[in-house]
Amino acid sequence: MKENIDGIYSTYFHDIYRFLLSLCQDHHTTEDLVQETFFRAHLFIENYDGENVKTWLFTVAHNAFIDHYRKHKGTVIQEQGFFISLFDRKKDPVDAIVDREEIKEIIHLLKDLPEKHKYAVLLHDFHGLSYNEASQVMNVKPSHFKVLLFRGRQGIRQRRNKER
Repeated sequence: MKENIDGIYSTYFHDIYRFLLSLCQDHHTTEDLVQETFFRAHLFIENYDGENVKTWLFTVAHNAFIDHYRKHKGTVIQEQGFFISLFDRKKDPVDAIVDREEIKEIIHLLKDLPEKHKYAVLLHDFHGLSYNEASQVMNVKPSHFKVLLFRGRQGIRQRRNKER
């Protein structure tokens, strides 16, 4: 099973990192949460039912973020340069810059959305999870997830219109 965990880590590290970074907006906290996510995945791999591993990992990551958020509710730490060393250094520098700019824009657009709307947009539109997968991660019914996604997209449109 160790080889599977290593393969899962290398395959989904960047997706989980970007998801958690977009939620907490702090590079160091994100690193801790990614580590916590894969640690929990390693501990509970025997409970994994064999469905979609990406959905399962996003659920583990989301739960790790919620646990962290609850524990540190009163603490707000914002670091100015949290995009430094965002992605794999083997990547083409131009691609890394484009990725950083895209994530900056995503965070800017999602900044003022309610948390559940933000999660819905991130999971479905930016990380490619299906309605059912994303609703599982958020622990809501698919019909409710669609409402959250609609409202999140609507909030983004309104923000873009205000900025024009």
